[in-house]
Amino acid sequence: MIGDQTNLTPDDALRHLMKGNERFASDQIAALGKSLNILRQHSVDGQQPFACVLACADSRVPVELIFDQTIGHLFVARVAGNFLTPEIIGTLEYGAVILGTKVVMVLGHSSCGAVTATMNGDPVPGQISSLFSYIRPAVAKANGDIQTAVKENAKMQAALLAESSPVLAERIKEGKLKIVAGYYDLGSGKVSLLD
Repeated sequence: MIGDQTNLTPDDALRHLMKGNERFASDQIAALGKSLNILRQHSVDGQQPFACVLACADSRVPVELIFDQTIGHLFVARVAGNFLTPEIIGTLEYGAVILGTKVVMVLGHSSCGAVTATMNGDPVPGQISSLFSYIRPAVAKANGDIQTAVKENAKMQAALLAESSPVLAERIKEGKLKIVAGYYDLGSGKVSLLD
């Protein structure tokens, strides 16, 4: 498990995140065996997450579990459709700049309801349609394929984050941060990195 994240490189942090997913996907979870009382005591005075994850709000995407991490290891932002807003960008900047995370992953997932609803374009109640404008560019590139749309959305959001945040761009340039896109398959439990 992670101790002090200050000595990690962005590649180390990404490797640690993906190894956690390998443990999860193969039913070899290690993080849950830790005493929650001890973990809470160690995190009362502060946090040192090694990674930020922008994930969908879908209840089938329990970010800490799928990366086999526990209290204090991940800084997670969630919104249906895992897209960027100024508030989400600010949250991820806080994780990277203030807390010192080494990697940011934008994580899409199979059977994403927000992407499916955007693709279908059906009328929806309340403010749900406010999500669609963020996801439409990925849907436009997907030729009607939901899996492609989900993956395109994750890649586009990751690229947008790297381009739209000067403070994150500077950390990337200095070799202190990596921004990646990932895809979580609900059936297999595996996360794959997207190019």
